[in-house]
Amino acid sequence: MWVVCTLLGATSLAAAPARDPLKDLSIEELSNIEVISVSKREQRLSDAPTSLFVITSEDIRRSGVTSLAEALRLAPNLQVARVSANEYAISARGFNGTAANKLLVLIDGRSVYSPLFSGVFWDVQDVMIEDIERIEVVSGPGGTLWGVNAVNGVINVITRSAAQTQGALVVAGGGNREDRASVRYGGTFDDDVHYRLYATHFDMQHTETQAGDAKDDAAHQTQVGFRTDWVRGTDTFMIKGDAYTGRDDQPQPGSISISGVQLNLGEISLSGSNLIGRWEHGLEGGGALTIQEYYDHTERTVPPTFADSQDVVDLQLQYSVRPIGAHTAVLGAEYRYGMDRVNDSIYIALLPPNLDQSWSSVFAQDEIALRDDLRLTLGGRVERNGYTGTGFLPTARLAWTWAPNQMLWSAASRTDRAPSRLDHDTFVPGQPPYLLRGGPGVLAETANDYELGYRGQITSAASFSATVYHTVYDRLRTQEIDPSFTYIVYANGMQGTTSGLELWASYQATTIWRLSGGFNRLRQSLHISPYSNDVGAVQNSEGANPARWGLLRSSLDLGPRTQFDLTWRYVGALSQPAVPSYTALDLRLGWRPRPNIDLSLAGQNLLGGGHGEFTDVTTRTDFKRAVFVKLDYRR
Repeated sequence: MWVVCTLLGATSLAAAPARDPLKDLSIEELSNIEVISVSKREQRLSDAPTSLFVITSEDIRRSGVTSLAEALRLAPNLQVARVSANEYAISARGFNGTAANKLLVLIDGRSVYSPLFSGVFWDVQDVMIEDIERIEVVSGPGGTLWGVNAVNGVINVITRSAAQTQGALVVAGGGNREDRASVRYGGTFDDDVHYRLYATHFDMQHTETQAGDAKDDAAHQTQVGFRTDWVRGTDTFMIKGDAYTGRDDQPQPGSISISGVQLNLGEISLSGSNLIGRWEHGLEGGGALTIQEYYDHTERTVPPTFADSQDVVDLQLQYSVRPIGAHTAVLGAEYRYGMDRVNDSIYIALLPPNLDQSWSSVFAQDEIALRDDLRLTLGGRVERNGYTGTGFLPTARLAWTWAPNQMLWSAASRTDRAPSRLDHDTFVPGQPPYLLRGGPGVLAETANDYELGYRGQITSAASFSATVYHTVYDRLRTQEIDPSFTYIVYANGMQGTTSGLELWASYQATTIWRLSGGFNRLRQSLHISPYSNDVGAVQNSEGANPARWGLLRSSLDLGPRTQFDLTWRYVGALSQPAVPSYTALDLRLGWRPRPNIDLSLAGQNLLGGGHGEFTDVTTRTDFKRAVFVKLDYRR
């Protein structure tokens, strides 16, 4: 409390914070936000022919969320399930789970996809919430532009430039479930070179099961980082780096569970660092040349099953051609090299334990103005990986803008999910005789996707987006019993389809009150091939996703200094394992006593006694009411 009093007493010397560029925008202005995830160049959201939802920095602040994963609940086209204190399962358009979810996640252009298991370790994605400018969430295929794992969607997290985060910021907060603290300082070397430094730390407490048993899932992490931006003429440069260390307790059944084996689980040790650099040179006539390179190092020790160390180097070149007649094209190439070092155990092995891999690709996409109101986008990517060779990922999109801010679009695309080490190289137990012998013949999973969508501004105070889709999947991963009936291998014995509807809208009811909401309807129809004997594959894949989910949000300004926000969420039941449907209510009350101080009180899961979201009931966390008090101080 003395910290709060001290900061309140110092406000007379503090300068007011810079205005958030996405704050207090009208519905019409929000439709003109510049996005990059659809064409790898800036374009208005209202012109993007895809199912794209943008989470703004103001959305994040007013929701009261404290982590990146929780912020993603604000996107109605994502399905977010919290597994434990710091573990999440996040997907778009089905196939949710903690592994192989067919979703690509980028943070400032750096992919956090793990080649170990074709997914994201959400427990270490601790972006400083206050530095996020926006999150672009694409549901549907993005393989043509983004490549590896961009099958069912792309999450593109974009942080503010260093020039937008000048001065000092101190953030402190705590509650009955977690405590967090962050500090940041931004400065300048001269008029065109800006930098920021930051440090952040969180502690998450153990959760409990529905039976009231303590779940060993507490988490602790510290992260530091920097960013530098500078502009010289038509050139812009960015260098950014992060480093973290942490530990997670490991609840039953463990990060890797083996049927019939009771493991003596130990504390998970986590660490990592990354460095990314990007240079963009503007060309005469509107084109640009961009070169980006990053290095990413991660370490994860999971007693008693395995320890993994990953080093990834990624180089990307992109040339945005100046508009030539009716054509606006972008060309690019990417080379990615990974070095994986695994310490195996008696329970599980990845063979070979040390493996170097490379991925390479080239892509091109051209937007053709057939008429003033009709645009055709054609693109393709040729991509190669060490497991399955070369694949071709094409897309075609047609957008008809018959009136300002009124667009009807359609698309057809093909994407692949390349096998990961988990698919190809996993052996159980860790020494012969093996019951699971990897997937020596496993192929890339394929998806052919068809979409029809509308995005428009119905009135000056209301916007609406709707998308229907149908996706045909082939060669989905299964576990097959060898004809000798002595061991299991991974194979590609499942096919099927998903179909769905995605809706969301915003309405400015009055000058001080905004309403927004979204709804998803998902239907999966999967089946195994005649040669497959994985009788549980269909149930496990379909059962991890709700058939419907939705949310409603209300943002109300009670005065020039006070805000009241409400978020209501509904998520349908899961069938495998059985998880009941639930409804959750989150509230936030914010107060700004001084221009540079924000105080807020947030409550989560305020309805009922608690609910589960994922995994079997015996080990499932029961998420109960949580309260979080937060102070932001800028100087």
